[in-house]
Amino acid sequence: MRQRPEEPPDGAEGLFTMDDLAAAAAPAEDPGRRPFRDGPRAARLLHVAEIHAEPAAADSLRGRQIIARFPDARLIETDSHWRIPHLHGNEGNVERWVRVKREVLVLGERKSFGIRPNGRSADWIAPGLSNGCAMACAYCYVPRRKGFANPITVFTNVERVLGSLGRHIAAAGPKPEPNQCDEHAWVYDIGENGDCSVDDLISDNTADLVRAFRRWPTAKASFATKFVNPDLLRLDPRGRTRIRFSLMPPDDSRLLDIRTTPVPERLAAAADFLDAGYEVHFNLSPVVLRPGWAQDWDELLRAMDDVLPRRVKDQAGAEIILLTHNRDLHEVNLGWHPRAEDLLWREDLQQPKRSENGGWNVRYRGPVKASAVESMRRMIATRTPWLRVRYAF
Repeated sequence: MRQRPEEPPDGAEGLFTMDDLAAAAAPAEDPGRRPFRDGPRAARLLHVAEIHAEPAAADSLRGRQIIARFPDARLIETDSHWRIPHLHGNEGNVERWVRVKREVLVLGERKSFGIRPNGRSADWIAPGLSNGCAMACAYCYVPRRKGFANPITVFTNVERVLGSLGRHIAAAGPKPEPNQCDEHAWVYDIGENGDCSVDDLISDNTADLVRAFRRWPTAKASFATKFVNPDLLRLDPRGRTRIRFSLMPPDDSRLLDIRTTPVPERLAAAADFLDAGYEVHFNLSPVVLRPGWAQDWDELLRAMDDVLPRRVKDQAGAEIILLTHNRDLHEVNLGWHPRAEDLLWREDLQQPKRSENGGWNVRYRGPVKASAVESMRRMIATRTPWLRVRYAF
């Protein structure tokens, strides 16, 4: 188990302020260009009508910026972003699952700043600046913790998160040896409980993280996304942020990846993000086992080989992640999207497992999962031999 480095005191090397980030911002865009976040596609995904805010979050600089961005939204004070009675624990919200995601926003202050070891997709899990998502993927694990509602919660105390990261990175020093996360840099997942591309529609939290990591030469940010946000192309990450486009066969995506960017558009965006200074990897995730699954994944891999230019292939890595589902989420989905459960809930193939948070998850049985992983590896070796598999889970 990797040991967490000791954190030096405040003010140590690697720590800088929001003013520093503002000074390091990328050059302004052409004033005639309308940001994507202000356009119609963004509005279809997120049209905020109601903001629940902790008082300190509403009074913060980032909170005031967000509230000003949605001037028509009703502002409602709440004591805790985790305990909003008519949202959390309200079974009636199952029928309004997507509407709540589109119209409700929560502002809070993050209380914990621990950085956890990971060792799979990243070396470390960073304290995120959001929780929840405006998209509605039927298998998402984040709603399990919230109870019948999962709008985006934005954390406004950005400097505290950046300070924690800066001290951790300074204490860790240079990476001593390569591993499957990265050959040279410590990798920090900055989007464990949300989608940073969608978060950028709301505030500059994602931009602040990207700009911070470009100034930390021994570290690299990483986040997975199912949403193509062209505004991120302006951030000049200088190779210090890895964006991982999540992919699955388009037919599965249309049923399970609700409100996301279509898979062909995610593939088409890869070269643009590479040219803008991102490292571009792919999450083959989740792999859902159903009749014909292997043939459809084989076709997706063929499309990747056909569509992606050589410069993307030369640096690409991938993760294979088989579906993990959850009994409580299964019950929620039956209330708003039961067709998804025909694919996700397969008692003939799955077995229960108690999660770290005490809930009951279901995963494919060991032999079933091992066979599927091996099939995926064989298909990749045949169809996309340039695609380096960093890990499979």
